[in-house]
Amino acid sequence: MTTQYSRGRRRAVGPASAPRVAEDFSAERPRDPQREARRRRGPFRQMTDFAAASGLGQKAGIALAATGLALTVTVPVTGPVMATPAPGQAASAVSAAPQPEVTAEAAAQIDFSRSSVVTQGDPDGKLKQLLSAQSAGSITRAASAGSLGSPLAQLATASPFGFRVSPITGGSGDFHRGQDFVAQCGTSVLAAASGTVTFVGWHQYGGGNRVVVDHGNGLETTYNHLSSASVKVGQTVSRGDVVALSGTTGASTGCHLHFEVQVNGEVVDPTGWL
Repeated sequence: MTTQYSRGRRRAVGPASAPRVAEDFSAERPRDPQREARRRRGPFRQMTDFAAASGLGQKAGIALAATGLALTVTVPVTGPVMATPAPGQAASAVSAAPQPEVTAEAAAQIDFSRSSVVTQGDPDGKLKQLLSAQSAGSITRAASAGSLGSPLAQLATASPFGFRVSPITGGSGDFHRGQDFVAQCGTSVLAAASGTVTFVGWHQYGGGNRVVVDHGNGLETTYNHLSSASVKVGQTVSRGDVVALSGTTGASTGCHLHFEVQVNGEVVDPTGWL
């Protein structure tokens, strides 16, 4: 059944339709887990994740620092910085461009000798540099300290350098020319530095069996009261080489090593070089 209106439109007349039931939207709808994770991370974390995923870490880091969103920006370096080619110039031409030459004057002295390279792992280099620059007699105690190695694997002082009561006569005012170190007879005696053996034999002034090593520029070391020697005159030794075995020969009251350091023929306190 229809009803005619004055303007010609018709309206259907019939039983009223049932009212539409409103849908219940209170139930939790399924959410995209990635979208939920992004929401919890916040805008700053989302921006950094996007920059890392898209390979724009460097540009994004700089942009964040400029806007004040990042206090510290770590920019990974993945390769060397290359020059930017000029318009119309190939990149290979830039990388292959000749580098400026490094020149030196004709009178310049360039020394690549081993003694010029001084490191903590090269103690002989330090000693050679000291001795090549000047005579051993003009080297200060501060400069010489630590330049000689230990003549024994373990050092324990038995009698120091200088005036003392003589262990032989018991008289005072005896001048001890070296440093006595505790050593059982037969202990390996080591070269304090590289050098040339200049004496092996009996020392008539109380040193007993004696070995002398010349290190150059007036520096010598002597090893006394030895039970035997394992080197000969003219032999070249290196720091730490076994030159003898300790003993109690000569003017000695027991097994030990009497170690001397001589500068231009005069004995000095060995502790200034060890």
